Amino acid sequence: MNEQKKRNKKDPSEMRHGYTTGACATAMTKAALYALVTGEVPEHVTIHLPVGKDATFTVVSFAVNENEVMCETIKDAGDDPDATHKARIQSTVRFIEKSGVHLDGGIGVGRVTKAGLPVPVGEAAINPVPRKMLLGVVEEAIQLFQIDKGIEVIISVPDGEEIAKKTLNARLGILGGISILGTRGTVVPFSSSAYMASIVQAISVAKEAGCDHLVITTGGRSEKYAMKQYPHLPEEAFIEMGDFVGFTLKHIARKEIPQVSLVGMMGKFSKVAQGVMMVHSKSAPISFPFLAEIAKKAGADPEIIEQILYANTASQVGEIMQGNDQFFEALCKNCSYFALDHMKAKLRVSTSLYAMNGDMLGKAENIEQLDENDWYRG
Repeated sequence: MNEQKKRNKKDPSEMRHGYTTGACATAMTKAALYALVTGEVPEHVTIHLPVGKDATFTVVSFAVNENEVMCETIKDAGDDPDATHKARIQSTVRFIEKSGVHLDGGIGVGRVTKAGLPVPVGEAAINPVPRKMLLGVVEEAIQLFQIDKGIEVIISVPDGEEIAKKTLNARLGILGGISILGTRGTVVPFSSSAYMASIVQAISVAKEAGCDHLVITTGGRSEKYAMKQYPHLPEEAFIEMGDFVGFTLKHIARKEIPQVSLVGMMGKFSKVAQGVMMVHSKSAPISFPFLAEIAKKAGADPEIIEQILYANTASQVGEIMQGNDQFFEALCKNCSYFALDHMKAKLRVSTSLYAMNGDMLGKAENIEQLDENDWYRG
């Protein structure tokens, strides 16, 4: 049974890549403009992607009016669990009297309301690379068909407002729909770069919003606990860093934000306390001898230390040590020291540890300097 499961599980290198919303919008713009000029709607259209290869898209639906054409495709995200997988991506192209090329978002494409994003406030959330791709195919058509009229391009996603509820767009200040994204044109399944880009974006929005204290968490549950702990902070101040602790800290330091609080649970923060800055389950094992030594320094009995050495999970260690404030404070201090050391910047760092049920296990607040006598490195 286990062997069968293992055999059926896809290897990441064999997973199917998909296409970005930006690539889909570009292809449909090319199709609609071609149809507007020639009077024939193509069944398929091929575009060149930023990643350096061509891709062909199918026009699944279209509408032709006197002076405009709408073409639609269905976004294929491949094997990536993307919220926009199977979204309907439309481009409506029309000739207008005003000269030049005019690009905007229609139904289901969000509009930027907060500074800090790569698109100015007030504009449709069509990111720079897709914008360049879209304008590029229009310029190609202008040259090919010798078009001497103004051209308006409207990108729409009919279900975009509903899809956006599954994203962080509202927190980032993108309202009314999704963003048109993509730097490569393709979607890489379970891409780390996509998650890291969202962290960078969230930190930039927080900085522009005037946040001088950010709270970084490993996931939705720890963020919920963090919001209760820091109710005075605005929503923008809370950043889900996932497993990318070091990356997030470095970017906060680059943005010169003076205060950061780490909020998480035993599993991942036991690794941070050891100096591990990428806390994915496969990146580094939890060191139970390390946790046992911290417990020993916190005055735990030999029997307790023995239990820790033979524990199965860090959460189990948390249960064993519950009530020993010194142990959890030491872990939190260690997290803060390693964070400070990693950032190499002048910041105040706090760390809070929670149990799965939301009970706070311990914390260390406003640490600004490394204390070699207090910092246990194993």
